[in-house]
Amino acid sequence: MKLTTVLTEVNPTSPPLVLIHGLGSAATSFKPILTGLSKNFRVINVDLPGHGKSPYSKSQAMDPASLGAAIFDTVKSEYGIEEFHVVGNSLGGWIALEMAASRPEQILSVAGLAPAGLWLVPATGRLPSQARSYYLAKALKPLIKVGLKSKPLRKIGFEQVSPKWQELSYETCLDASIAIVNCRGYFPAWDGMIGRRFDAKVPESVPVTILFGDRDNTLPANVSQERSLAPSHCTWLTIENCGHAPMWDHPDLVLKVVLETSTKSGIES
Repeated sequence: MKLTTVLTEVNPTSPPLVLIHGLGSAATSFKPILTGLSKNFRVINVDLPGHGKSPYSKSQAMDPASLGAAIFDTVKSEYGIEEFHVVGNSLGGWIALEMAASRPEQILSVAGLAPAGLWLVPATGRLPSQARSYYLAKALKPLIKVGLKSKPLRKIGFEQVSPKWQELSYETCLDASIAIVNCRGYFPAWDGMIGRRFDAKVPESVPVTILFGDRDNTLPANVSQERSLAPSHCTWLTIENCGHAPMWDHPDLVLKVVLETSTKSGIES
């Protein structure tokens, strides 16, 4: 299945970097760091199946490993690129780790921003209460564009995601709301995680940095940040006053982490 991608290219000789968003999100979630990343990389921003502008097909397997394979195929067919750096948030971080485990010769480095899959006990199902953001966005769809200009609605929608929700731009909040409202792949991608965790091995040849916020309410430390499941050679960072989307809360720091991780690969950026 061919995915929708956007290439941001300032210098065609820069190394390629693929961005992978999280569940119910879209490529637009990386806007706060896109300009900064483009100074050092050819950035390929991906929409997962049924997310953003990518279509959804029931024939597409939606588990993280299969989604990684779809990204490999799309990047090769669309741009002729087989080796690249990768940055993933949440589900995207899990996908990035699976890609590094399955084809380490093609992944130059991995920066996992609050990656999913690092739990000892996989979920056996999904509860309606866990889809609060999805149902809330659907219910408020007619009011989103105007309502997000008000502090109360932005608090309802983003307080659990970011401790710095009051500082998030209107554009960031609107992009995130539109992404989840129009997400046909939300439950299929969620189901693709059920009964699974990341337990593959990433070779030491692939530099890996994993970054979590100290106020991540989506993947809390006590149940979803199991270091024994992460690559043993990875750099593990915990960022203060940061939620589940580090590229929103601390964009400059994330840019620094991505660049530092990429330089460990031996490929000049």
